[in-house]
Amino acid sequence: MGSVELLDSAALPNQIGTKKKGKKSETNESTKNNHKGKKRSGSNCNQDQIQTESEVSGATRKMPRRAAACMDFKEKAVPLSEKSSLSSIKESLVVEEEILALRLTCPQNDQTDESRPNRRLSDFIIHDEHGVSRPLEMLEFDDMFISGLVLPLEESADKDKERGVRCEGFGRIETWDISGYEDGVPVVWLSTEAADYHCLKPAASYKKFYDLFFEKANACVQVYKQASKCFGIGGETNSSLCLDELLAGVARANASKCFAGGASVKDFVVSQGEFIYNQLMGLDETSKKSDRMFANLPVLVALRDECRERQGGIISSSVSGTLKIGDPDTKVKTSGMAEEDEDVKLARLLQEEEYWQSMKQKKSRDLSSSGLSKYYVKINEDEIVNDYPLPAYYKNSAEETDEFIVFDSDMDVCYPDELPRSMLHNWSLYNSDLRLVSLELLPMKPCADMDVTIYGSGVMTADDGSGFCLDDHSSRGSGAETVDGMPIYLSAIKEWMIEFGSSMIFISIRTDMAWYRLGKPSKQYAPWYETVLKTAKLGISIITLLKEQIRVSRLSFADVIKKLSEFKKDDRAYISSDPATVERYVVVHGQIILQLFAEFPDEKIKKCSFVVRLANKMEERHHTKWLVKKKKMVQQKSEHNLNPRAAMAPVASQRKAMQATTTRLINRIWGEYYSNYSPEESNNETKEEEEAEEQEENEDEEVEENLEGLEREEKPCAVLKKTTRSCSVESEIIRWDGQPVGITSSGEHLYKRAIIRGDEVVVGGAVLVEFEESDKSPAIYFVEYMFEASDGSKMLHGRMMQRGSQTVLGNAANEREVFLTNECLDMGLKAITQNVVVDIRLKPWGHEHRKDNANADKIDRARAEERKKKGLPVEYYCKSLYWPEKGAFFSLSHDIIGLGSGFCHSCRTKEVQKEKEVFKVNSSKTGFVYNGTDYSVHDYVYVSPCHFAEDRVENEKFKAGRNVGLKPFVVCQILEVIVKKETKQADIKSTEVKMRRFYRPEDISIEKAYASDIRMVYYSEVSDIFPVHSIEGKCEVRKKNDVPPVCNAPSIFEHIFFCEHMYDPDKGSLKQLPANIKLRYSTGNSDNEAAARKKKGKSKEGEDDLEIEKQREASQQKCLVTLDIFAGCGGLSEGLHQYGASKTKWAIEYEEPAGDAFKLNHPESMVFINNCNVILRAVMEKCGDADDCISTSEAADLAAKLDEKVTNDLPLPGQVDFINGGPPCQGFSGMNRFNQGTWSKVQCEMILAFLSFADYFRPKYFLLENVRNFISFNKGQTFRLTLASLLEMGYQVRFGILEAGAFGVSQSRKRAFIWAASPEEVLPEWPEPMHVFAAPELKITLSRNSQYAAARSTANGAPFRAITVRDTIGDLPAVGNGASKTNLEYQGDPVSWFQKKTRGNMAVLIDHISKEMNELNLIRCQKIPKRAGADWHDLPDEKVKLSTGQVVDLIPWCLPNTAKRHNQWKGLFGRLDWDGNFPTSITDPQPMGKVGMCFHPEQDRILTVRECARSQGFPDSYQFSGNILHKHRQIGNAVPPPLACALGRKLKEAIDSKRSS
Repeated sequence: MGSVELLDSAALPNQIGTKKKGKKSETNESTKNNHKGKKRSGSNCNQDQIQTESEVSGATRKMPRRAAACMDFKEKAVPLSEKSSLSSIKESLVVEEEILALRLTCPQNDQTDESRPNRRLSDFIIHDEHGVSRPLEMLEFDDMFISGLVLPLEESADKDKERGVRCEGFGRIETWDISGYEDGVPVVWLSTEAADYHCLKPAASYKKFYDLFFEKANACVQVYKQASKCFGIGGETNSSLCLDELLAGVARANASKCFAGGASVKDFVVSQGEFIYNQLMGLDETSKKSDRMFANLPVLVALRDECRERQGGIISSSVSGTLKIGDPDTKVKTSGMAEEDEDVKLARLLQEEEYWQSMKQKKSRDLSSSGLSKYYVKINEDEIVNDYPLPAYYKNSAEETDEFIVFDSDMDVCYPDELPRSMLHNWSLYNSDLRLVSLELLPMKPCADMDVTIYGSGVMTADDGSGFCLDDHSSRGSGAETVDGMPIYLSAIKEWMIEFGSSMIFISIRTDMAWYRLGKPSKQYAPWYETVLKTAKLGISIITLLKEQIRVSRLSFADVIKKLSEFKKDDRAYISSDPATVERYVVVHGQIILQLFAEFPDEKIKKCSFVVRLANKMEERHHTKWLVKKKKMVQQKSEHNLNPRAAMAPVASQRKAMQATTTRLINRIWGEYYSNYSPEESNNETKEEEEAEEQEENEDEEVEENLEGLEREEKPCAVLKKTTRSCSVESEIIRWDGQPVGITSSGEHLYKRAIIRGDEVVVGGAVLVEFEESDKSPAIYFVEYMFEASDGSKMLHGRMMQRGSQTVLGNAANEREVFLTNECLDMGLKAITQNVVVDIRLKPWGHEHRKDNANADKIDRARAEERKKKGLPVEYYCKSLYWPEKGAFFSLSHDIIGLGSGFCHSCRTKEVQKEKEVFKVNSSKTGFVYNGTDYSVHDYVYVSPCHFAEDRVENEKFKAGRNVGLKPFVVCQILEVIVKKETKQADIKSTEVKMRRFYRPEDISIEKAYASDIRMVYYSEVSDIFPVHSIEGKCEVRKKNDVPPVCNAPSIFEHIFFCEHMYDPDKGSLKQLPANIKLRYSTGNSDNEAAARKKKGKSKEGEDDLEIEKQREASQQKCLVTLDIFAGCGGLSEGLHQYGASKTKWAIEYEEPAGDAFKLNHPESMVFINNCNVILRAVMEKCGDADDCISTSEAADLAAKLDEKVTNDLPLPGQVDFINGGPPCQGFSGMNRFNQGTWSKVQCEMILAFLSFADYFRPKYFLLENVRNFISFNKGQTFRLTLASLLEMGYQVRFGILEAGAFGVSQSRKRAFIWAASPEEVLPEWPEPMHVFAAPELKITLSRNSQYAAARSTANGAPFRAITVRDTIGDLPAVGNGASKTNLEYQGDPVSWFQKKTRGNMAVLIDHISKEMNELNLIRCQKIPKRAGADWHDLPDEKVKLSTGQVVDLIPWCLPNTAKRHNQWKGLFGRLDWDGNFPTSITDPQPMGKVGMCFHPEQDRILTVRECARSQGFPDSYQFSGNILHKHRQIGNAVPPPLACALGRKLKEAIDSKRSS
């Protein structure tokens, strides 16, 4: 019998479909109502009709060529058995007819009643009649057929049935449908005349087509799921869902596993918006649910329109490169999708497929190159919703403080591990709507394209290293305990982590500002935290289970699930006794479990089969896979805190990120830079690629910027060269124009003018010079003078003028500005290629000329732009001298340059330097000149300590002992100058010096040093012979009464010592200087000596201080009237006042506690506690210059609302001599690229407002202070633009970095400074470091080959020893943990020189109060040994029982288990060393904080407020305001007054030098 007869009539279809050519599939009612079950026809026909139609269709149906070929042969009846009609290939039956395949896969119990067959289809290919694979959507243009494996609809236990039947080229496909909308998983159906097929898995060769189609189907289902939320129970339609919300929801639900992040998912959904819209509209046509009509949803229309807009604007090529989709001539209609012809649609589908394949290849490369560890599998929110309570919202009536206020760190950029650490109690987590959300929704690693934002609130305390005890059921969160701390609301949480060990578990979260170890949650949030803790305990139990196995690999995923289901109900990890329930829980909460395994140190357990299978199962459940970011630095506070809590009252303090108020000049300089330097980035570059290339780009970008700047600056030279005439033409001559005007010092004739190849060169002009046989580019030289050499050569002496890009300014420089330098040389006139126009500018200075100068500059820029458009040579200008060796730009002295007199100031500078380098011994051999200083017998000098063997001490290695072992210079007296006899001419090598050594108190003992004046030295009979180069400088030794008084501060600047005792190092004896020893003292100042002698024998305690106070009052009239911006508590003003350099009349501070502290200590000052943007706006409005002010409307409104008294008190231009301050620069830290968003961020930076104050007021002096990293912010661009802004105003500028520890405080604190002085003033020098301190030379890179250091390193010696912890706080009375009494008695006299200066005349000790540690940290503190360098490493490995009964680990588990990643956590829980120094003062000292070494050397407590203040050099009389946290913050943010005093001294010298001249 024939093959057709093998098919039972009952298996034939009951409805013959028709091909819907030119029309997409319609989703019928059966599809809607039976999404994953059988797909059935809606009509019933009798069997005879079916039989007849089947026979007809079998005779006439169209078949693919390869399948129809056998029909051309002459029919021949051949009896075949069923067995012989089949063949077996790869264990699958192969048949030629679809009907036979349906018969063989018919369910045994449904062989007669199946109205329309439904089958599964696997390993399939969809192709045209030629056998060429085609996209399914091409069905509307071509006949499509199927080749694949046909399987029963229901899975069968019969292995033969499950092998299926393979059928080649059957069909024709009539329709395709998508179902599965309600279940959330797409099901694709293909329908032929005979049956409906549920598509399972395509053949490998067809995956490239089908995977894309399936993802489009998946997108339809996910959009359906999100859009369905708009339909209410009562039939109402909520149309408020916007497109962004829809896309975000789809991204969260993971519209595609093949995408790396939410952004790609959203882009894909939008690109398929038309397809999705059409499918959901098809549901409306067949749906019986009148309450769900998608046509009524604006969001779907918006999705369709967005898709059309993108497709209409994108020009893209097909595979052949000839067909373009989205061409303007073929735009789609706005009312509906235009009918595409076959070629256009095929091109579009192929383009989609090509893009899809590129994405998959990218994913594949990422997976193969870096492994699964680069990806983080995120949980699906819908999967875990049943494990959490019903929705609730965060409620809290307590006052909370903005996290940005608490952690206003001066470290604007750092690695996550370096962030401060705190505890968070009574906490809650919520989203932007304040809805409580699970921590599980947030990745446990920072990931690219995160679409989840979670905030938090809680009570912050010091981090004590505590956690939850795994066996303590009370820790499971029944509500928080009452905790004494600071209520705080957090910025967005970026990651979280679980650490476990012993019997403890620690859960921490991280924002961009800090890490928080979680204590107990709030009572309201406890149910949301229960599941996280439960899952963490479950994960730990699984790891424990695997550890107990001899061979981990033997325990499969199923085995683990089975064992978990066997746990007893009282087990901490019990889930259920049902394995299926346990498996569901493990998979849906798998991200926590996988992360615990990833952090576990045992590699076998990390890679066991359980982990692999769990990851696979999570992916199968459509969990999202996100790309994990590489470890990178954290940008702190680039924007204001977006926590919704910020908008709710009450809020304790809230810093608003207001755009900076600026003058037009500052706005133009910074705005033009960020407009011009925005390199184009490829829009196709994905976030993953950016992450991978970021490090390499960071290394190369600075070089690229410099090259870009150089290239930009070289363009004028290229124009100039076009007009250069050849030097080889003999007819071109060089001659003088005019008679000689004088002679040089060597007798050569001077000339004013010369004619060179027809061009006139004049003295005071500029020329372009190109040297023969040189690879250097042509350089601009300023003509100082011209002369004729003795051999008749016509010469000029010129000074090089550097383009701005060749200076420290780099690409921030104006392309037309050049800078005069001290590089000068003689050259022949023939080297000149042409003249260059350089305008030596001298503008009138002062605020009253600001507008006129601005208008002149505007005209000049317009003229230059016009010349540039016409292709004319660039006309340069020069205002400043660039002196890189001094790290400065100076104003030009017009009276000493370009005179043509044969004198060159640059040459004179070099001659003076050379003279200093000349070593000379006088004829009597009683003195010599070394490094420009005259030395004579009996002079006192400094000698490097390295020349004294006994002083070579190995310094300690621990953090606070950096200065231990470092020695100051040795004070010696020259006794004799020894010149070797065989030397005719004395030189430095043949000359030695015999010197007597003077000992210091520290040479005797530490105790002696502590109790002695730092300026005291002891006479000795010890002498030795030293080389001349051992001498470091001169000093003086006087009688004690002849030593001039110093200011009432722990600052010392004079190289003056006193001697009253004699020391015998052999006997170790110290005695009064014997009468028979006639010590020749330094002569000193005669007036001071006379005054001292007059006081001799009559001096009383405090008289010196009284005399100093009188001198200060006398000099008040000479002080600069000062405006202090970002004043803080006033550390900078205090130091400047101490030396009498300035008097702060006005101060601006945003934080009220800090402003109150400033008022307390500077009652004579007017303090404006307000935003400086508002103050500047108010000042400019008051002066009628609002048109020159660029500010926000908010700043303008607030300025208008200022109290009349405040407005009247505002400073005005002309009243301010000096502006100083330290603007915060947090926003610059994360700018690794210049992109379109950068300028908007920069506009919020306070440095723009700070510079605008300088521009508007134009004070005589300006001082900017900032953290050391200010120099490197934004690859140094912030620093360079700051310099460029000050130079554009006309200031002289000096820049450098100083170490506060070298100026008399006992802590390391590196600060960057920029001095600016008007052209009429003297630019202050940098102060000389006076104290030994272990810090390197702090250099600033000027260009690729040069660096500049403002001060030398004092690690190898300085005039005075380092100030120690004992010097600083050794006299303060003992207090306990949490001491809160603000006024105490000293209980003793000051001992050290530092203490005497710091205490002054204070009788009452204030602010000797300490932060209270909790019980556990107090126990730890008590266990830390009272010795130098002791920290958490010295804690005994034991458990302690707290008063609550809880037993906890003494050593915080997180420290030893993460020490390798964190430099062994050096210093945490550390004690200070009496003989060492303090670590950098921070705003919140705590044992687990960023600077954990905060325990008193002998007392079991954290350092007090007063001790921290002393470490910064504040006098005891200085007051702080607010609570203890506010006070610590004020101290930690302050400039150390001794450092400010040193700067003030140099400022005073600059002022006095001008007056004396």
